[in-house]
Amino acid sequence: MSYAAIRVRGTVNVRGDISDTLMMLRLNRVNHCVILPNDPATEGMLRKAKDYITWGELRPETLAKLILKKGRLESGKGITDAYVKKNTKYKSLIAFSKAVCEDKERFVNLESVKPVIRLHPPIKGYEGIKRTFVEGGALGYRGEKINDLVDRMIFEG
Repeated sequence: MSYAAIRVRGTVNVRGDISDTLMMLRLNRVNHCVILPNDPATEGMLRKAKDYITWGELRPETLAKLILKKGRLESGKGITDAYVKKNTKYKSLIAFSKAVCEDKERFVNLESVKPVIRLHPPIKGYEGIKRTFVEGGALGYRGEKINDLVDRMIFEG
């Protein structure tokens, strides 16, 4: 399964090593999201930055919706089914999303795609940015519940 990691907290008083880790994850601003592979190096970086981000496993449907609504190419245009079909071996966006979620493909391998997805703040806000998800807050690992957060952050108005 691929992870979606979202930056929740800002940059004030961040330790240097954690700031470097967030930079390597490309999470430079609040409400930015990246799609990451499930491997030990990535998990180590996520655990190191756990007090500033939230992450969990994405479902293919949520990833397809996220790419369609918020994914951008370097030219600023949106990503469509036709673009995915033309530039990958997959026939549609949902097939590409399934491959990404199963770690058969990486999101950043899509030609000229911006690796960071900018999101709106979640509808009804975060649960609290100073506590972990287990304690009723928004930080740290949240498993499948990341899909609910991403849905609240994809603004359709």
